[in-house]
Amino acid sequence: MSGIRVRSRKDLRHQRRRKSHSCWDHLLIAPLWPMYDVNLGTLLRTCDAVGACLAVPKLPWVPDALAKGNTLRRRTCVHWTGHDPVRWLVDQRSRPDTTVIGVELADEAIRLADLPPARNRTIAVLGHERTGIPPEAVDELDVVVEIPMIGTGASLNVAVAGSLVLYRLAGLL
Repeated sequence: MSGIRVRSRKDLRHQRRRKSHSCWDHLLIAPLWPMYDVNLGTLLRTCDAVGACLAVPKLPWVPDALAKGNTLRRRTCVHWTGHDPVRWLVDQRSRPDTTVIGVELADEAIRLADLPPARNRTIAVLGHERTGIPPEAVDELDVVVEIPMIGTGASLNVAVAGSLVLYRLAGLL
């Protein structure tokens, strides 16, 4: 026997929050140009895991996608950005002590492993699945981070990339 003891569900319940966090507006993930409802559900679950909030545009299909994707069946922390994502970014960036990070492939990007945990209010912006963050939104970023890859794909899907960045910003990776 190896001596490894797998924690039971009862053990895990005692170590974690008893109820979902209230919105503390400290760490937000913002897929501002969403394409697939399943990605929003995955990001919503990751937000609960790390104590973050989700910021999304209120497109006609998004509320249903979030309701379907909320597998925890608890109240979740969602910020609605309105219909102009770039304007929302400008407004957020003007708030004191706020850092806006973009997840994008760029010459100036830092590697995910070099991204420090969030120390102030931080918004991580995710681009469109195919075209990334639009140029007019890139101008509103304070920092750009990239997730290194050695495979043949150019990038990860939004839910996976967003989850990795959230865990890093939350100081859990």
